[in-house]
Amino acid sequence: MPTRLRQLSLTLQVMRVRSSICLAAVAALGLLCAAAPALASDAAATQSYLQADYRLVSYAGARVAQAERAPGVLLAGVRSECPLAAAGSPQDTQSTELSNEVVGAMVIASYRPALPAIRSFVSSVAPLRWSSASLTREVRAYAGALRTLAALPAPALCADVRAWAAGGFGSPPARTAAFDARFLGSWAPIGRLFEGLTRGESSSGRALAARAATVEARLAEAEVKAIETWGSIMNALELSP
Repeated sequence: MPTRLRQLSLTLQVMRVRSSICLAAVAALGLLCAAAPALASDAAATQSYLQADYRLVSYAGARVAQAERAPGVLLAGVRSECPLAAAGSPQDTQSTELSNEVVGAMVIASYRPALPAIRSFVSSVAPLRWSSASLTREVRAYAGALRTLAALPAPALCADVRAWAAGGFGSPPARTAAFDARFLGSWAPIGRLFEGLTRGESSSGRALAARAATVEARLAEAEVKAIETWGSIMNALELSP
């Protein structure tokens, strides 16, 4: 190959290499530029969620004594209005439906003191979005569950058990099945910290999450205490789970 052609060929090869390097650099820069806003957005969404969660559990925690009394009030109502309403009933899938209604009535009564904070929390976190689609779905599903619980009216427990007994303990009232479906499909705790949030936590966010976790543990303890009251309600009705 003549010298000039060889030099031209080498020059073209060098230009191609440089061009490839430039394109790769531009692509990498584009990825970095795209990732930076996503990381910033994730951090902002995480901080917003943690603040909303802490406001929610703090509100509920300040009213935990009211929440703990609520199942006892329900028990007193059963003992007064419909004692032994399920006497002689079998233990089967139908009795389980009524048992689920008892649980739902207790949860709704216990959550009532925190309803303003629950509604505020849902409004705050439902629009949040993360670069992780799965985390976004988890948060929105949780917000949706609390929204449903906040709007779910307490069941007419005594009336439903009486109607079941009047029908010879066959199928419970249709409203029992409708209530159970909505309640069981949306039963969620007051306050939840998702594992995916840790990737966007700042030091202040971690401290906030730690404080929230302490209050959430106290709320969970109140739910455990309510199990004994559930047993007392079931006994008062003579209803098997």
